[in-house]
Amino acid sequence: MWCNGSSRFKCWLLEWIGGRESDGAQAEHLAAQWLAQHRGMRLVAQNWRNPADRREEIDLVLRDGSEMVFVEVKARASSALVPGYYSVGRVKRAVLRRAVNAYLSALRGRPQRFRFDIVEVEIIPDRPATSWLVRHFPGVPLCDPNVRR
Repeated sequence: MWCNGSSRFKCWLLEWIGGRESDGAQAEHLAAQWLAQHRGMRLVAQNWRNPADRREEIDLVLRDGSEMVFVEVKARASSALVPGYYSVGRVKRAVLRRAVNAYLSALRGRPQRFRFDIVEVEIIPDRPATSWLVRHFPGVPLCDPNVRR
């Protein structure tokens, strides 16, 4: 079962509703594995939430050499009209920017370099999660380049 490391209640709930995690949770696991295998990144945290505002969440935090990488994972059906990359709009980017700032503030030593990536996982119906398609978009700006400060 997929509830390794999860709370007993979550495991019970998953078993009760069908015995498996959502496509989104599976996509996060697959994205973390894919980034480790194909990009050589090391997982630091998954589903990190800001203690001051639990609505602010970072799906994956990884290390790419000396660079810290914050990743938003978007699971999409192969028939989706809007790709995952474009579904991270202005409001979501603002929430992610606050979450990244909170994460960096909580660190003892702030990394010299960090970036934000989007990973889109395309869900292919009637195929196992390990065969879903993964698209990686590195270095996505969290700020709108047209906004003046």
